[in-house]
Amino acid sequence: RRGGDFSSIADLARRARLSVAHTQALAAAGACDCFGLTRRQAQWQAGVAATEQPGMLPGLSTVQAPPLPGMNAFEIAVADIAATGITPGMQPVSLVRGHLADIGAVPARELSGVADGTRIRTGGVVTHRQRPRTAGGVTFLGMEDETGLINVIVSPGVWDKHKHLALSARALIVRGKVDNGSGAVSVVADKLEPLPLGDWLSAGSRDFR
Repeated sequence: RRGGDFSSIADLARRARLSVAHTQALAAAGACDCFGLTRRQAQWQAGVAATEQPGMLPGLSTVQAPPLPGMNAFEIAVADIAATGITPGMQPVSLVRGHLADIGAVPARELSGVADGTRIRTGGVVTHRQRPRTAGGVTFLGMEDETGLINVIVSPGVWDKHKHLALSARALIVRGKVDNGSGAVSVVADKLEPLPLGDWLSAGSRDFR
């Protein structure tokens, strides 16, 4: 990098000519952690630091953030998703695994060991929705949790019953029967429920492509 490593948020904002919004977004996403600041401290500094412009004497806008509480794992994941749509190093469903365990939800990696035809619950982030013309109105949901992928088959009747939720939810709890007779594991849904994590996700699924 021309001029060497960035020494502070103010130095980054000045040399990269970042706006206040851009600087605050980087701070929220954790890009300023390298300056030894917590995310809340970085966001606190970002607005002022971004007023530095090329030609100004460096450091004029440098401010010391007051003591601020750090973010817990959930708050960091929420900030990551809001800023970038992903959570580096952490799959969002892991944050609610305790809730899923309480209701007996089966993780993706364990579905292959469930007897064919067993009714179970499972939960995950919706990654895509597909309805092939040759499928007779059946919709295929792709979901994932922190252990793997989940294939869900939704009949026209179940889809119509839960249409709003099925179309809008970014994360779901699915109740249905395991179909692993062919070796490819799927869950044939008979009920869809909201998974609270969906309220925190900003990145949408890939639908009907």
